[in-house]
Amino acid sequence: MTAGTEPVGARAGRALPGDPPGGVQAGVVWGVGTLVYLVAVVHRTSLGVAGIDAAHRFHIGASALSTFSILQVLVYAGMQIPVGLLVDSLGTKKVLMLGAVLFTAGQAAFALSHSYGMALGARAVLGCGDAMTFVSVLRLGSRWFPARRGPMVAQGAALFGVAGNLVSTVVLSRLLHSAGWTPTFLGTAVGGAGVLVLVALFLKDHPEGHEPAPRQHAGAAYVRRQIADAWREPGTRLGMWTHFSTQFPGMVFLLLWGLPFLVEDQGLSRGAAGAMLTLVVVANMVFGLVFGQVIARHHGARMPLTLGVVAATAASWALTLTWPGGQDPMWLLVVLCVVLGACGPASMIGFDFARPANPPERFGTASGIVNIGGFTASMVTLLAIGVLLDATGDDYRVAWSSIFVLQLLGTVQILRLRRRAERLERERIAVSRIESVHRCRAAVPD
Repeated sequence: MTAGTEPVGARAGRALPGDPPGGVQAGVVWGVGTLVYLVAVVHRTSLGVAGIDAAHRFHIGASALSTFSILQVLVYAGMQIPVGLLVDSLGTKKVLMLGAVLFTAGQAAFALSHSYGMALGARAVLGCGDAMTFVSVLRLGSRWFPARRGPMVAQGAALFGVAGNLVSTVVLSRLLHSAGWTPTFLGTAVGGAGVLVLVALFLKDHPEGHEPAPRQHAGAAYVRRQIADAWREPGTRLGMWTHFSTQFPGMVFLLLWGLPFLVEDQGLSRGAAGAMLTLVVVANMVFGLVFGQVIARHHGARMPLTLGVVAATAASWALTLTWPGGQDPMWLLVVLCVVLGACGPASMIGFDFARPANPPERFGTASGIVNIGGFTASMVTLLAIGVLLDATGDDYRVAWSSIFVLQLLGTVQILRLRRRAERLERERIAVSRIESVHRCRAAVPD
């Protein structure tokens, strides 16, 4: 048993030998990394406020419009394990710099695109760069902060992503209609170039004196072993299905289909619809702070929070889609948006299931596997909604019903894996406590 496999709960309240120091320098370095993630999310979600404009610009229907986000998410999900392996082998700084180059280039190309094919290629490049950010930031936090800070660090990183979403819904939506398509998207690309400079100047992979042990990366054999070892852990798989079940309803709403649903199906003005998207983002920030604090103090709250968010999301969508009379009352749409705001913070719990199940040198790979879950569900839902809208003549109620199928699948898998993952974690806690006592006794001179 290594210290890296120790659950967060086993370390609560004090640092153990080998823990990173945290402190001001850690905050600065981690802040630079999370700023990169914020800008990446601005790029990722910029299409969410430009979906109707994109349909007009490229003369496309719902299925073709959904292909933008599907391709972007497909690339993102497909890159998660390769990115995890790259982070584990090359370190955070190199991967974040490459990611910033790619998502900046993709956004600039999207700004200048006039053909559907060129725009698709640009979103694919953007998705590739975006894929390199979040896993890198999680790895950065695990290298710079004590393990007991893990839940708060992860939720804090997610809050930066939410802030990026807020920039899209509040700032970009206004710029798009005042400055136009090309200046708006080129402006966000300039932000990507700025964070690239910050990474080059200020980011470090780890604090002095906490260098990871040198590892022999034996090509394909190393890759297969990293993936197999991470997947073998029930905590990794539980984390993936937690991410799968919780993230996608909120992401699909913000990434593409929320604005058209509110404007075309519910009859809201674009300004009112933008305010509703902003409500989702603000609720996301609030829930992120609350969930991080609750889990840091009560590790047993992870599963109740996960299942509670899944149930609340399903119930709010069921009520929204079955409300008689066509258009829903405003209070119900507000409730829906607030509940959708809990989806992102709940998905972060998946990483907290995977973290104690894997040593630090495998955490990037395990995080990549977890991250695949929600983005795979989002990709399937984006496609399903687009196809169902075209097939039903833009019946949003039928199209949005597709989310229940994926929620049911994910919930079944969570319930199947939870007992084994929790049992193994309890065993690790017991062993970690014994090892902690022995280390502390060994540190005290006779």
